[in-house]
Amino acid sequence: MKYKEEAKQILELVGGEKNVNSLVHCVTRLRFELKDEGKADKEALNKLSYVLQVVNSGGQYQVVIGPAVHDYYEAILSVSKIGNNGYNAKKEDGKKLNIMNRIMKVLSGAFLPLIPALAGAGMIKALLTFFTEFGIMGYEDSTYLILSAAGNAVYYFLPIFLGITLSKQFGANPFVGGTIGAALLEPNFAGLLEAESVSFLGIPVTPIDYATTIFPIFIAIIIYSLLEKGLKKIIKHELQLFLVPMISLMLMVPFTVILFGPFGTTVGNWVSNIAVELFNFNSLIAGFILGAAYPFITLLGLQWGFTPVSLQNFEMFGVDILEGVFVCALYAQFGLAIGAFLKGKKHSKVREVAGPALITGVCAGVTEPILYGVMMNYKRLMAVVAIAGGIGGAINGAFHVTVNAYVFHNIFAVVMGVYSPFGGFLLGASAALVIAVILTYFWGITAEDMADFIPEKKIEKETVVEETKEVKMEGKKVEVQSPLTGEVISLEEIPDEVFASGVAGKGIAVKPSVGEVKAPCNGMISMLFPSGHAIGIVADDGTERLIHIGLNTVMLEGKGFEALVKQGDKVKEGQLLLKFDIEYIEKQGYSLISPVLVTNMEECKEVRVSDKKQVKAGEAIYQVVC
Repeated sequence: MKYKEEAKQILELVGGEKNVNSLVHCVTRLRFELKDEGKADKEALNKLSYVLQVVNSGGQYQVVIGPAVHDYYEAILSVSKIGNNGYNAKKEDGKKLNIMNRIMKVLSGAFLPLIPALAGAGMIKALLTFFTEFGIMGYEDSTYLILSAAGNAVYYFLPIFLGITLSKQFGANPFVGGTIGAALLEPNFAGLLEAESVSFLGIPVTPIDYATTIFPIFIAIIIYSLLEKGLKKIIKHELQLFLVPMISLMLMVPFTVILFGPFGTTVGNWVSNIAVELFNFNSLIAGFILGAAYPFITLLGLQWGFTPVSLQNFEMFGVDILEGVFVCALYAQFGLAIGAFLKGKKHSKVREVAGPALITGVCAGVTEPILYGVMMNYKRLMAVVAIAGGIGGAINGAFHVTVNAYVFHNIFAVVMGVYSPFGGFLLGASAALVIAVILTYFWGITAEDMADFIPEKKIEKETVVEETKEVKMEGKKVEVQSPLTGEVISLEEIPDEVFASGVAGKGIAVKPSVGEVKAPCNGMISMLFPSGHAIGIVADDGTERLIHIGLNTVMLEGKGFEALVKQGDKVKEGQLLLKFDIEYIEKQGYSLISPVLVTNMEECKEVRVSDKKQVKAGEAIYQVVC
């Protein structure tokens, strides 16, 4: 898999696999729940070229990757024992979260897995609106009804899906949780909606249509998770398979329809009514505040907290006014990217960042690359996006612009006609975009800023490329010297899948007998892990070398290692780079097998390994043929 090496780096820098309680991802972020956030190296993560930013918010350690986040997520699962549901097999509780962080963790964990289905279904509903408005098909057409089923299903059966995702959040059986949600939609129960009098064991029941509802299932699953834990404590293990789910369903379904359902429905209606009343009080002010604040809410990864309110609004009113305002914040960010791109027309680095980020935003409705790749580099741009988003939001609020489907705010949503009134939306979104372009170009990015546009984490990588780009590898044979003294071990024998497979690079390993690493070539230190266990060197001959002392030794957090150089240093062949305590590392239970690799093998044809069993630092151990 392409991203395995990067996945390994990310895992090491968040404190190792054992420090991860759970891992999920959204559209742009890897969202870790760590046992000890003190073990994560935020500075080193931020310096990785493929990481946009690191944010600690909502009880989650969020590593912002961008559109390729799913590939990185899958790569992390493939190189670790974190399960396919994102949870560690030996999950342990870390520090306790405050109440707001707990709420945000539950909300994000409940809705993030459903976002692709909700967004896709929302676009289908928008497409059908477009078809019917222009007479392409009618409401009674079989084609319309089939596509409508595809667009409505995830919303109609939302209690089932939330029963599953919420149960996972609270450590209960997800399929029993889903069954509780399904019971609320079961045809026999749904048939009671038309009955004049409904009771359960003589207790009055208020029949409610639970399709598309949110808050009742939240309350039901919280109680169910507590009930399941209690039942498992008192029921013998041999009987738990059928007794625990049977009792849970027999108790939870009646309690939900008698108590939790009506209460949750009332709470949901109350929350949505507050949002609507805020706009009724002064829609212009409400629009300005929400439009200005939304980019910063997104920065903290808290935007999903509005999802249940928006979905509740769709259920109650058929439209949502919140998303009708938030869309202006996204257009302000589009304008910011356009302004930065135009300002940097003679500066390729500006274009490299702003151009692709703009395309991602306009086509996918995902703006984190703009926020982290452009805005966060300049304080003035934070004011720009707040002003532009606030003014656009105020206009949309004044016109009471609403959205009739849950969609990502991209160019396709405009074509589908999800915004109403369209004239109000067009005015507000255009104002946000144009104001952001003008302010960014003429004020947000100064000439002095342009000289320093490249983020710090990109500089070292670009410097290395700049100094080595003239080195031509084709037709070369490079002798690779050992940086270590000890026993030679073949690549395939390394007890680590990533190294053994050659994904991280080609070469051999050495089990050192002397605790010293010497420079195997003339070159530059391109990478030095904060823990001191791994060094990268770009050699003057064009090869890129990796020396990794031991396996999983990042967990030692630098104990037993002493680095004598720093990243960016020029080094000479034979120079002492690092000292390490062999006895200490072995006592901690870590393998000292140390891969010595060439990592840019895409420029070379093969590696020819010598037949040496023992090697001294400075002796040739293999040859790279390019």
